[in-house]
Order: sequence, then structure tokens, then C-alpha cells
Amino acid sequence: MVKDYICELCKREGIIKITEHHLVPKEVGGGKLPVALLCQDCHKQIHALYTNKELAMRLNTIAALEKDERVARYLRYIKNQPPNKNITIKKSRAVRKKGIK
Repeated sequence: MVKDYICELCKREGIIKITEHHLVPKEVGGGKLPVALLCQDCHKQIHALYTNKELAMRLNTIAALEKDERVARYLRYIKNQPPNKNITIKKSRAVRKKGIK
């Protein structure tokens, strides 16, 4: 039996695969700190928008992510998409410029 999940960020139901997002990225010491359970789309999007350093410094809670202007814009879009739709994610200029994968 396949379990359906709910993404903690976009709140979409029926997510088949959930990922663990370290609210403080492991790269900057968050390996043993709290995680959020996110759909792959949300997880990829926040890492495409921000560097790990930015996530650790100011976007290290679900509430902070939801209040961020760029994340909020994405959430308005994704909440209306079916959980099985293949979403294209593009890295922000700032993330591309810093060479973050």
C-alpha cells in the first residue's frame, strides 16, 4: 500500500514521495537539528532560490519560508497544482552566480 503525504510547506495532499529538508542545512551544521517533510517540488524550489547560508541565517523555519516574498509567490502557484504534476524548477541568478548545485 502506498502512503500519501502532506507537504509541510505547500500543504498539498496526496504527495507520494516526501523529502527531509534540514531547516538549517547540514552543510552549515544542521545535521542533527529539526527537519521539515517537504514534497520534492518545494524542496527543490527553496534550494533553487537560496543558498544554504541564506537558508541557515534567515529561512530556518517553515514560518520564515512562508513569509518570504519569493517563496510565497511560488506557494501561490504550487498550491493549485496536482501533486503528481512534473514541475520545472529554475535556479535563481544569485544561486547560479555562486555556483551552488
